[in-house]
Amino acid sequence: MGATGRRRIPARKARSPLWARLCLTVGALLLLASTGSLVGGELLLAHFGDQVTHSGGLGSAAAGHDIDGPLNLLLVGIDERTGNAAMGARSDSIIIAHVPASHDVVYLTSIPRDTRVSIPPDARSQYRGGTDKINAAFEFGFQHGGGRDEGLTLLAETVSNLVGGLKFNGAAIVNFDGFKDLVEALGGVHMCVDERTTSIHTGWNTRTGQEGEPYNFNADGIPTTLKPNMRPQVYEPGCSDMAAWQALDYVRQRDKLANNDGDYGRQRHQQQFIRAMLGKATSAGVLTNPQKVDHMLNSIGKAVSFYNNDIPLADWILTLHGITPEHMVTLKANNGRYNTEVVDGQSYEILDATTRQLLAAIGQDRVAEFVAAHPELVNDSTGTPPSPAGAAPSHRSPA
Repeated sequence: MGATGRRRIPARKARSPLWARLCLTVGALLLLASTGSLVGGELLLAHFGDQVTHSGGLGSAAAGHDIDGPLNLLLVGIDERTGNAAMGARSDSIIIAHVPASHDVVYLTSIPRDTRVSIPPDARSQYRGGTDKINAAFEFGFQHGGGRDEGLTLLAETVSNLVGGLKFNGAAIVNFDGFKDLVEALGGVHMCVDERTTSIHTGWNTRTGQEGEPYNFNADGIPTTLKPNMRPQVYEPGCSDMAAWQALDYVRQRDKLANNDGDYGRQRHQQQFIRAMLGKATSAGVLTNPQKVDHMLNSIGKAVSFYNNDIPLADWILTLHGITPEHMVTLKANNGRYNTEVVDGQSYEILDATTRQLLAAIGQDRVAEFVAAHPELVNDSTGTPPSPAGAAPSHRSPA
């Protein structure tokens, strides 16, 4: 199927960690629900509240039940093998969303998935505790019947310890299938590509026109050589309206980014995507279209599981409905550069001193002050290319 048709996710990658990495912020969820007013929020409460909200999931990392002050939310994207619990699940996107006591802005900080951390023991999942990459915490909690709830609990406690005892007022887990439906309900998004990006997952056979994975992969999942007659999808710097499959494919990539910034580039693109999606969801073209609003609300319950810490969803909507895309600040760990250390033959990311100071500032509700002193940590949340003459993304069809 060509670029003009509906994209089919190749079977081998259908449950790729990518989709879980697209962490929809709880602020985004509730903004989508309220749609700039309380009308959409009332619809969500009336019809979809039970689908969206879940109790538990935060363990000893849970804050109290008061959301009048500063708020911290843990946003998690998971690679879950649906129908095969024995395969486990890992959290391949971890974002701390901090809302100051003023409730008028949200700061998003991505934690690198390979960050070396101490993971506490967990009796329910029979995990004894140890040192590992942070994205393994969810998997260890998930095992032996712990499931999503215990996976989230162990991850929340691990992140809490990393940030000096930070407590979370709520958390969200993203499900790809529902998330894809949500983006399609919006009719795609306007995205700006900030570096040439080659897709390792989407391409077309130049002889047959058939869609498929363009690259061969080694045992570790690293792309190697192009398959015969395959042309990969390429996104060139520039701004354009992207269909859902194009936007999701773009923010999936980390292996063939022009700047060689890997996971950090992908984190930046995901943050840009969240902002673009929020902008589309609150646009007049969506809000004035009853069919789109209904489709969007139906998709939210499938896309996001919100662990509300026993705080009524109505209270969350009232508290966060004023946050708009313009009030979203995306921050980068390690200043967006690799800080790798090899320990016993295993490669880890190590958080630098400035990042640890940022995490401490989150716990102290002084992020605005810290960001003012460290403006270099703010990501370009629009994705505006460095060259104003950049071409629009190349959505290549078969030759």
